[in-house]
Amino acid sequence: MTVRALAAPVWRSLPWRALIAAGGLSLLLASTARLPDRAPDPELGRLVLRLTALAGALGLAFLLDDPARRTTAATPVGRAYRAALRMALAAPLAALWWTAALLLVPAPSLPGLTPATVEAAATACAALALATLAVRFTETAEVGRGAAVRLGVAAGVTLLVPDRWGLLGTPADPWWQATQLRWAAVLALTLTLCATGTREPLRRRSRRPARRPTPSGD
Repeated sequence: MTVRALAAPVWRSLPWRALIAAGGLSLLLASTARLPDRAPDPELGRLVLRLTALAGALGLAFLLDDPARRTTAATPVGRAYRAALRMALAAPLAALWWTAALLLVPAPSLPGLTPATVEAAATACAALALATLAVRFTETAEVGRGAAVRLGVAAGVTLLVPDRWGLLGTPADPWWQATQLRWAAVLALTLTLCATGTREPLRRRSRRPARRPTPSGD
């Protein structure tokens, strides 16, 4: 009964502008693989899908934004429940979005579906994990912008790591299997952070000395 009561207002409170903008931009990126001057190339398709996944994840970084955060602190259900409901409502939309992205890439340019999907899922979960930790350790109502910036910085740092130890290897590399294992580790870690970080935010409790009863004048 609680899920039914909360589903509609949580659905309306989702950051639709950010989600639609990021989803639309990312699908435009995916469609560039169909440009007429592009020869079929799985490596090009892999690059396009990686950029598509990053653009979509930047939108998911805003999923936990809640302008009414301070006013909903006293609701019967905790923030962990509401955050989990937001993620559950967004999951089918994310699955449809990724399916559309894969369909936009021509079959000759399409890389392996399993590695590409694991990479996209890990990138999306990284964005959600950054937003979850921001909600957990700060009192900020809208954490999406900061989470998106941190995700962009992390993506930039990934570019600087050599493929031998990084996340941007290709099947032609001898360390491709290790790259896939690292992506799986990122996915597992970020899922764990999302699950454990949705508890109520940490607050500093001010300790006040107990007042001693004043002696009566009788």
